[in-house]
Amino acid sequence: MITIIPRALWGATPWKGTPNSVPLDRRTEFFVHYDGGHPVGRLGYAIMRAIEAVHIGQGWSGVGYNFVVDQAGNIYEGRGWNLQGAHCPDYNVSGIGVQIAIGGDQEPSAAALAACRALYEEACRRTGRTLAKRGHKDGFATSCPGTKLYAWVKAGMPAGGYQPAPNPGGSLPGGNTGAKPSRKQVTIGGLTYGYGAKGDHVTRVGQALVKAGYGKHYTSGPGPVWTDADTENYAAYQRSLGYSGTAADGVPGETSLKKLLGSIPGKVTAKPAPPFPGRDKFGPGKSNAHITLLGQQLVRKGYGKHYTSGPGPRWSAADNQNVRAFQLAHKELAKDADGLPGPQTWKLLFS
Repeated sequence: MITIIPRALWGATPWKGTPNSVPLDRRTEFFVHYDGGHPVGRLGYAIMRAIEAVHIGQGWSGVGYNFVVDQAGNIYEGRGWNLQGAHCPDYNVSGIGVQIAIGGDQEPSAAALAACRALYEEACRRTGRTLAKRGHKDGFATSCPGTKLYAWVKAGMPAGGYQPAPNPGGSLPGGNTGAKPSRKQVTIGGLTYGYGAKGDHVTRVGQALVKAGYGKHYTSGPGPVWTDADTENYAAYQRSLGYSGTAADGVPGETSLKKLLGSIPGKVTAKPAPPFPGRDKFGPGKSNAHITLLGQQLVRKGYGKHYTSGPGPRWSAADNQNVRAFQLAHKELAKDADGLPGPQTWKLLFS
């Protein structure tokens, strides 16, 4: 069984707009990538944070690969199993994209190749089919994944030191019957549950399932997008309550949800954005409560990495850098990204 280091553990920032969900039954290919023309010198979690910074800087939601494998054989979650990647145009839905974190003429380690092959076997097991083995250049005009990794892919991805998942076309994780998990959605208390539903309420259900002892189908997370793992875990919880057959389909009902959470969550009404105080309140030499409020909201939105202390009321270079990062991440703001908040920046930041 493979171990995947989840986003929360390596320190991922919140998604800049959650990527679309992709059912496992739409996956048909497994793409191998590398980091480009220069060797990778970073180690551990720093690899993921560096990739994330580059991809967010390109205007993406976060790390574009579904997974990343380092030279020690660690596997890191990027988009994971159920979110659309951003690794190969025209193949981001059908393809699972995996970067082996090397570049230039670096030799891929035996541990990295073994981990990538084990991840491929797990992907075949989860999708119920043998996925086509591809290098990035098979789907896009590029030199990626480099000559060494591409030759390895074309040779069939041989690797030792792993145990292939048994019966790749067989049962679902956990020994289920082989039937596909339900794709049904329901709305309870104004919030949607079931495959593809998104929001903090989905994370809360997953966390409650784990706490109750029904989290074995998660390999990472639980997170804010409802996946097959949520459905399978919820079905196990329903069976523990005495439900069976179609009544234990893994989609919440009001009675089971209330029993799991203690109450029925209602739709959260967003607080209105505070009025924009004016552009003259920000910039070098300025000091006021509006700057503190701005900085606090930047941190909440995941754009606080340039602060080493604070944020506080006195305008600093860190405020400017964080505002500019927020502006660059939003197409409607990027053209005039000067690091100073205007009415539109303020509205988007507090929405």
